Amino acid sequence: MFKLHVVQARFGDCLVLEAGSKQVPHFVLIDGGPPGNYAADLAPALQDIVGDGGKLDLVVISHIDTDHIVGVLELLAAIESDTVSEREPRQRIGGLWHNSFDRTLDPTGDLAQRMQSLMMTADMAEVAMPLSADAFYGLKEGNWLRRMGRKLAIPINAGFPDDLIMVETAAVVTLAPLELRIAGPDRDNLGKLRAEWLAWLEKAAEQMTSDPAAAATADSSIPNLSSIVVLASCDGRTVLLTGDARGDHIIDGLRAAKLSDSGKLHVDVLKVQHHGSDRNATRAFFEAITADTYVLSADGRDGNPDYETLKGIVETAHQQGRRITLLFTNESAASKKLKRTLKPSDYNYQVMMLDGARHHVTLTLSE
Repeated sequence: MFKLHVVQARFGDCLVLEAGSKQVPHFVLIDGGPPGNYAADLAPALQDIVGDGGKLDLVVISHIDTDHIVGVLELLAAIESDTVSEREPRQRIGGLWHNSFDRTLDPTGDLAQRMQSLMMTADMAEVAMPLSADAFYGLKEGNWLRRMGRKLAIPINAGFPDDLIMVETAAVVTLAPLELRIAGPDRDNLGKLRAEWLAWLEKAAEQMTSDPAAAATADSSIPNLSSIVVLASCDGRTVLLTGDARGDHIIDGLRAAKLSDSGKLHVDVLKVQHHGSDRNATRAFFEAITADTYVLSADGRDGNPDYETLKGIVETAHQQGRRITLLFTNESAASKKLKRTLKPSDYNYQVMMLDGARHHVTLTLSE
């Protein structure tokens, strides 16, 4: 048995892998969605999928953006409340995967200090930089996650050298029959991201001093954080979990992990990176990494998913003669435009939409 449960997460991500048998199932939670998502959708979804007192063998936080990590923090807080009240924990957790900001991008602490200084300056200048603020608060939430994990005696990054999940030092993790292979980040791309953050912070700080309005505009170009990318396989089926990683970094990571053939890979399910933002997903990516089903977790916030991303997926598959499915967690302006301008009947694709009255939808890859 191999299933992917796509949990409603509004503008964030929240997924559950299920593998094994009904008698001995394994569950992996990938991200938890934004603030409020646990009570609204993740808690009832886990009750339905895992059951009261059931075990999550692993919880993976792809990266520390608030729309990915906060739902997991809320889950841990609920489990702590159960423990303090001497109740049976609503779920048990076997392990956490989480790459801290300092281990991946900021070993000297310089980037965090510069980010804090920028946020203080923006606040004094009354300049709104919401994306930068989310990234800065994500650093604190990442630290909180680790404290909560230790408090609940949950192993963090067990078996990974230097407390860092990375292509070069990762082995295949098996929850028989499920296999998890790390496809990102890799050492080279961490170096590139670190350089991009340093350059962006220097430019943003200079603009904040000379032209605060320009600095606010620059907020839309904030660099990506490092995402854990995982290729999950079971019963001959595959799911590529991408977090918010950049498309070129995903291809690089797959190649570095020796999981792709000359930079190309076909999977059964692709969780489209960064909620379908065209900053992270290009037509070249969708030509190289193909799938039967594309999962897009977004609700239109920040323009995600972008129409150009959806168009690239559909046109590329049509040109390659592949029939595909697009699974949306929410209707958006882009999904409506896609169905209007590139009709499913003309481009040989189907659309699935998570019912607004339900907390999750299930893709069954094998029985």
